[in-house]
Amino acid sequence: MTETLHLVGDPEADRILTEHPFALLTGMLLDQQIPMEVAFDGPRKIQERLGSIDPATIAQTDPEEFIALCAATPAVHRFPSSMGQRVHDLAAAVVEDWDGDTERIWTEGDPDGKEVLKRLKALPGFGDQKAKIFLALLGKQRGLDADGWRTAAGDYGKDGVHMSIADVTSADSLTKVRAYKKEKKAAAKAAKG
Repeated sequence: MTETLHLVGDPEADRILTEHPFALLTGMLLDQQIPMEVAFDGPRKIQERLGSIDPATIAQTDPEEFIALCAATPAVHRFPSSMGQRVHDLAAAVVEDWDGDTERIWTEGDPDGKEVLKRLKALPGFGDQKAKIFLALLGKQRGLDADGWRTAAGDYGKDGVHMSIADVTSADSLTKVRAYKKEKKAAAKAAKG
């Protein structure tokens, strides 16, 4: 397990992600259509503005107030209304389904990788790819040793790759992941013709 995550490159943001499982889950939720380190810095902004990154606190906050908090400059996401609502929905789901204990998603009942993936995909805002990347992040950097997690995470679970946030451990690895994503985007664009 990586002792301190290095996903943002800001010591305070990375500390929050390391110490608060819901912050890490929220960063993954926010990781779309913005740079990875901006997405994973979102939980720090929420913590500073709300005073907490606890799912129960977020879920108990009026949704409109929470969205306004997410929209304050600098915004938590480039789409603060929709993503603020998604974070609020995610917090409510963690409270309702997991008694507010985010880690139970991947620890309760000693689940295998396939079950953890299923649980992640059941969360608001987590499709197949996002769930696989987060599963790989848990396995590669947070000490998850569930049987079959690498298989369940697909290519994201492979060793020695630089495909996603799961592989970011330094500024150098962030550059490699960025290059991989740029290459994939260019290949997809070329395939469209």
